[in-house]
Amino acid sequence: MFDWKKPTVQMLGRWQPWHEGHRALFLRCVAKTGQVIIQVRDVQGASGGKNQDDNPFDWDAVCADIENDLIECDFKRGVEYEIMLVPNIVNITYGRRVGYAFEEESFEDSVTSISATNIRKEMRDKGKL
Repeated sequence: MFDWKKPTVQMLGRWQPWHEGHRALFLRCVAKTGQVIIQVRDVQGASGGKNQDDNPFDWDAVCADIENDLIECDFKRGVEYEIMLVPNIVNITYGRRVGYAFEEESFEDSVTSISATNIRKEMRDKGKL
């Protein structure tokens, strides 16, 4: 059962769409504390910021993509992770670090080269979007 009081890793993104690179990040995150909150920015049909105008997937589609992918890895929503809809957050500001850390994960080229922009283009080319 997802424990809202347990230390948790936060993943914030558009997830347009969720892909293998996102899964790789999730796997690193869940290894840190055993649970992750995946925050989905509400950006369908809106700009997510500079060069982030292509947001065709709605909340339901994004959640389904995440759940369908992670269930294949034996992760269950409400147990190791939860998904939360959040506003179109474009800036994260803090006064001082009190009990949390900001970390950037580095991956090999096979993961960092995955591009949701390219995935959306391929989906459009194949008539799937």
